[in-house]
Amino acid sequence: MKQLFQARREWLLLAIIGAIALAVAARAPVFLSWRNGMDIANDSAILAILVMGQMGVLLTRGIDLSVASNLALTGMVCALVGRAMPGMPIGVLILLALAIGALLGSLNGWLITRFDLPPIVVTLGTLSAFRGAIFVASKGAWISDHQIHTAIKGLPRAQWLGLPALVWFALLVLALAAVFFKLRREGRELYALGGDPHAAQYVGIPVKSRLMLVYTLSGMLAGLSGLLWVGRYSVAYTELAAGYELTVIAACLIGGVSIGGGVGSMLGAALGVLFIGVVNAALPVIQVSPFWQQAIAGAVILVSVTLNARAEHRGGRLILERTGLKGAAA
Repeated sequence: MKQLFQARREWLLLAIIGAIALAVAARAPVFLSWRNGMDIANDSAILAILVMGQMGVLLTRGIDLSVASNLALTGMVCALVGRAMPGMPIGVLILLALAIGALLGSLNGWLITRFDLPPIVVTLGTLSAFRGAIFVASKGAWISDHQIHTAIKGLPRAQWLGLPALVWFALLVLALAAVFFKLRREGRELYALGGDPHAAQYVGIPVKSRLMLVYTLSGMLAGLSGLLWVGRYSVAYTELAAGYELTVIAACLIGGVSIGGGVGSMLGAALGVLFIGVVNAALPVIQVSPFWQQAIAGAVILVSVTLNARAEHRGGRLILERTGLKGAAA
């Protein structure tokens, strides 16, 4: 039932995205041009990378509020290293960003699993801690365009086979996420873990290992996003991407990933990213105030959470609980 609802939801979301695009194109035909499509894809690429990491966390009934702070801290460290060693190749910088992001993400996972703390409390704490670390590392100074490593700046602006490099990075992450969630045992176990953590433990799923995995992967993708963000905007500072974690969570919820765990698909999450990208590109065209943009995003989140909750109630949790009680009685 949940899979059927998810499929219908994805088709409905795709139809809504198409309707918005056609409505805006009626006023500004250039909105449906290839160039504008590439601009939307380029603007949404980093969000898509972050959403794939956040999706894994949400599937386990967790949440990672520190992704934007992780992004900013990793971006600042890479900018500082690049400024100190201008001859460093971009491949090493990418590996550095992945390693730093994974380390910060694993810190979240360790605190959650070691001390059995709520993910929202842990990641809210590390959100502030990472921001403070940025200030300490940079001494409160900005790293401006002329100080950014040329390879860091050049990577997000490159084009390969006619597509922006950022889009290729996003497509690679989406492809790997599809394989992980659909074909890998670890990815499939996340759904079982989010559906019923106690039952998952009883059937032999290593709960703590899976939690460490999802938070480490979320941090690693945030680290990669930090390098790409700094390269694209040619700046690194303490408040970089402040509040962006809410956009990441919003894209997941709009795409049908349940905050209650165990429900969601990679395709739905990707459509959530596309929805936000199209709306952000469309509203300025029809001259809608940025304040209304935030209000619309908030309304869509509320509707998405309501739909997810209704789907879970129809999913038959009472039947499972009664079955479990009968089994225990027997």
